Amino acid sequence: MNFANKISLSRIFAIPFFIASLYYYCWFKDEIFRWFSLGIFLFTVITDFADGLAARIRKEKTSIGKILDPLADKLLLINAFVWLYYFRGCLPFKYRIPFVVVLIVISRDLIILLGVLILFLFKVEIDISPNIWGKLTTFSQMLTILLLLFDFKYTPLFWNLALVFTIASGLLYIKRGITALNIFDLGGKNGRSK
Repeated sequence: MNFANKISLSRIFAIPFFIASLYYYCWFKDEIFRWFSLGIFLFTVITDFADGLAARIRKEKTSIGKILDPLADKLLLINAFVWLYYFRGCLPFKYRIPFVVVLIVISRDLIILLGVLILFLFKVEIDISPNIWGKLTTFSQMLTILLLLFDFKYTPLFWNLALVFTIASGLLYIKRGITALNIFDLGGKNGRSK
């Protein structure tokens, strides 16, 4: 396993520590735990940038890295949104994330996962590399979590922006999947003719 993939794995391993720090902040109301959770999440944001950079600089782009990097992002962000919503009643923040935000974030990722599974079952090859909308979605979702942890005044504005990117990128991924299935049905290069 190369260096970039180890960085991606470190994001996955950081998730339980992030959740535990939120739990203890909720339980004890001690600001040190908020700073722990913020520090851990900030670490994951930095490593998200670092693993891609390391793979490019060291020319170590791998098939597992193409799966591991987005998987780490999705696991991290879904956990962050779910647990921040779950602890919303006891976390001493001014702004509490609405259920609709969590629902849309999770639904998009589940729809994408289901789409990839369907394409895999039909043996349809598709480029799953993220587009600009996917990158904007990940960035805006990460920024939303960071601003929530900072208890920033304009956090609701940013989670609404994250919703726009999440919905737009979800629709574009669905369109990409439908196009790939249509090519498959027509007997194009990615599929067999009937």
